[in-house]
Amino acid sequence: MKKVTDFKALTIDELKQEENSLRKELFNLRFQRTTGEIENPMRIRHVRKDISRILTIITEKSKAKS
Repeated sequence: MKKVTDFKALTIDELKQEENSLRKELFNLRFQRTTGEIENPMRIRHVRKDISRILTIITEKSKAKS
């Protein structure tokens, strides 16, 4: 789990790339949970919160830009 300051240092394009990779990871984690081979179920919660943080920062940056 990254900190907010780590995400704020990135550009909007980098944040969108990070969001895409986290969404892929979330899909894989959900798939692992369904098949019963997930190692750390709490990772799903951390990934979801990271996605939420990224979306919030993207919104803040786009509002500040306009």
